[in-house]
Amino acid sequence: MTPRIQRLFPILAWAPRYTRGEAVNDLFAALIVTIMLVPQSLAYAMLGGLPPVVGLYASILPLIAYAVFGTSRTLAVGPVAVVSLMTAAALAPIAAQGSAAYLAAAVTLAFLSGLILLAMAGCGWGFSRISSAIR
Repeated sequence: MTPRIQRLFPILAWAPRYTRGEAVNDLFAALIVTIMLVPQSLAYAMLGGLPPVVGLYASILPLIAYAVFGTSRTLAVGPVAVVSLMTAAALAPIAAQGSAAYLAAAVTLAFLSGLILLAMAGCGWGFSRISSAIR
């Protein structure tokens, strides 16, 4: 496997060395995180003016994606209060909270934000020379 593919999919580097003990520890941690994350994600969705179920999607999908593409074993990903408030503030002039147009605008905002982040990563922005030297 080439280093470039392992850089794109870090899971391919660590998964072959993943032990049963690590799996047990990770399952225990997942249980604790789930107990905290479910009510928190529901509240953050409502804070952003979105249906509570959107909070579940916003908390589960990033965790799965980060398991495949992420490089840090200790980074927390998912919805946060500031992003929820900024989403509500950005979408308030566009549509009424709770409407289908509001939900569509929120999905569009998330999609465009993701595209901008991917473009920045493609340009190498966000990575310092120091962090590259450490790897």
